[in-house]
Amino acid sequence: MYEMVMHRKTTKISGIEVEKRTVEFMIRLYCGNKHHATDGCLCPECRSLLEYAFRRLDKCRYGETKSSCTRCPVHCYAPYRREHIRRVMRYAGPRMIWYHPMQAIGHLWDFLLARIG
Repeated sequence: MYEMVMHRKTTKISGIEVEKRTVEFMIRLYCGNKHHATDGCLCPECRSLLEYAFRRLDKCRYGETKSSCTRCPVHCYAPYRREHIRRVMRYAGPRMIWYHPMQAIGHLWDFLLARIG
């Protein structure tokens, strides 16, 4: 469980929800900059990827005890989708610090833990 401060009130959110928020932010950033999506809308390809990522997270065998997808021993994405999400993450990951610093730091922390653990 992660704690998130919202309007001076601490709310606990699950690891799955944190992953969903992170992947949605990354896909929206990627699509907005690469596919020039506007008004918060996603192109059909990115919308499909987001829906696929949410379905994968909802069906995660580790449930609420899951770590970040980076550290997961099971690769549940189809090869095409895995390559697409890698492109998104390679692009959006380094840029997250400018748009959402706290989420970026959390994502970087998970990434570093995956590399050493």
